[in-house]
Amino acid sequence: MESEHPLVRDIFPDLVAELATLLEDGGEHGLAVRVQDLRLVAECGCGDDFCQSFYTEDHPPGQPYGPGHRCIPLLPARGVLVLDVVDERIMYVEVTNRPPLDDRRRAEPAQP
Repeated sequence: MESEHPLVRDIFPDLVAELATLLEDGGEHGLAVRVQDLRLVAECGCGDDFCQSFYTEDHPPGQPYGPGHRCIPLLPARGVLVLDVVDERIMYVEVTNRPPLDDRRRAEPAQP
């Protein structure tokens, strides 16, 4: 269920703003709008210290995306940002070789 997964914009607002701008600049207007509604389904889990990538849709590990898949490399000022998109749905956000993301989950005060 979607509500089980937090919105990426609530966790990484700066990244979502950057993605939206880069997508607009690249002529991907529909995806620039959709990036606002991405959900953080799972972190990459590769364990590499340079990787902050994450899934925005469920996908079986090690399986190809299949028909309708395209890869969209973006041009950020730092690091690497690449989107895996299937039928105009962003499935995976590759975030590598960048400073640590400002994770809003770490900024939340502890619950009493």
